Amino acid sequence: MSKSESAPPATDVSKANIETSETIKPTQETRGKDKAAELLASNERIVVTSAENKAVLRKIDLVILPILLSVYFLQSLDKTTLSYASVFGLIQDAGLDPNSQQYSWLGSIVYIAQLVMQPIVAVLLVKLRIGKFMGVMVFTWGCILCGMAGAKNFAGLMATRFLLGAFEAAVAPAFIAVVQMWYKRGEQTNRNAAWYAMLGIVNILGSLLSYGLGHINSDRLHSYQIIFLFCGLLTVIVSVFVYIFMPDSPMEAKFLNEHEKLIAVERLRMNQMGVASRVWKWDHVFEAFMDPKTWLWFSMLTAVSIPSGGITTFGPLIIQSFGFGKFATILFNMPFGAVQIVATIGGAWLATWLKKKSPVLILLCIPPIIGIIILMVVGRGKEHRGVLLFGYYMTSFYPGISPLIYSWSGQNTGGDTKRKVTTSILFVGASAGNIIGPHLFKPSEKPHYYKGLRANLALFIAIVLLVVLAVCWIKILNRKHAATRESMGKSAIVVDTSMGSSKHTDAEEIEDALASGVGDKAFDDVTDMKNEDFIYVY
Repeated sequence: MSKSESAPPATDVSKANIETSETIKPTQETRGKDKAAELLASNERIVVTSAENKAVLRKIDLVILPILLSVYFLQSLDKTTLSYASVFGLIQDAGLDPNSQQYSWLGSIVYIAQLVMQPIVAVLLVKLRIGKFMGVMVFTWGCILCGMAGAKNFAGLMATRFLLGAFEAAVAPAFIAVVQMWYKRGEQTNRNAAWYAMLGIVNILGSLLSYGLGHINSDRLHSYQIIFLFCGLLTVIVSVFVYIFMPDSPMEAKFLNEHEKLIAVERLRMNQMGVASRVWKWDHVFEAFMDPKTWLWFSMLTAVSIPSGGITTFGPLIIQSFGFGKFATILFNMPFGAVQIVATIGGAWLATWLKKKSPVLILLCIPPIIGIIILMVVGRGKEHRGVLLFGYYMTSFYPGISPLIYSWSGQNTGGDTKRKVTTSILFVGASAGNIIGPHLFKPSEKPHYYKGLRANLALFIAIVLLVVLAVCWIKILNRKHAATRESMGKSAIVVDTSMGSSKHTDAEEIEDALASGVGDKAFDDVTDMKNEDFIYVY
């Protein structure tokens, strides 16, 4: 059980002494701070033991993770329905010009909408209750996807794809915010990777689903319309569960009792990141834009999203260019998803074990570089199909890169508004990359797609260089914070317990850190640059 600073056991903390987040009123001391500060202000500070930490973490995982996994699966499925539909005659049935960029624009328009929406998303994620907000967004984009079944030409598909992107724009930024809100820094990487790995699951199950739906014969609906309608209705059903069961914050979670809420919040203290403030702060916005870290991660995400956008849109067509029929193409896209899952989960596990993102990011860039070179130099004869498929599958390691960058950014950014703004800036880069990506590939360049492959090769090499630059800058920032702590009479060396797992939480170690004053600003909603206790990780 936990113990308070005044020594009584945690079991003596009665419900009468613990106010829920709904009854706590902001005081002069907590106004403008993180919402968690309001909960903690009414209770004695506790030290969370390993057993309590593990028990609460298990509860959080059982409620939060299934929601994140199911919603991101549907978002990924909904976006990739376009590539599946292309194999089943979308270009012909909708009257798209195969010699123009119309199909490429259908891939890009979703990300244009997401790019446009990011400033609005950043504000809404700070000000609104995140659980209810997510439920409404999922419901709306499900309805829009159903509407795509009625789109029979380029204009109709463009309009519905734009609206789809606009309402999907909040999903991934919201998920990153949710993970930061509920998990210690050492737990975040694996959780972000878990929901991001749904991209791989979609490439497997989505391929099977499209294979089955594509065999439905209908006099009224084209195959692609059936795919859109089925996926849209499934999304609408899931949105109801999201709205009902997704909590807005640890302080408002119905699945935790009052003491567990205290544990859920207190265990995040050493993150130095807070939980949620619901107060928009313009100084945080200014710092997010002026922080070099922001633009380093922005550049990395843009660089990896350009290949992502191209391969997501043209992947099945690339396989088809190896000489396979439409149903064989769908089935051969499934191993691509399996490799994605291994790269995403494996990369996250390795980064968590090493407690470092940078070496794993560099490692994940190597297989795509090898795969792209294979696709560039090997001929397209039927005798080369096996080698070409191997090269294509090697490129599928790239999805493991993005969740590590998002986690790396989130773990190095303090202040609620700054985190949301930084995440939105990163998604602007990701959206821009996904807009550019499909246009590097043209149906007219089939079967080699040399232009797109050369550009992708250069981008993966650029990511390696950017990672090295980011590590150098983070080391400089850590030295600056250490010097500031020393000048304030604190220890220059701080043990970062936030990167440890629940198995390795040492209560005495944490208690010593808290006694020295480390963590006092954790829920003050200050940025990482203004919190000398903040430890940057690389």
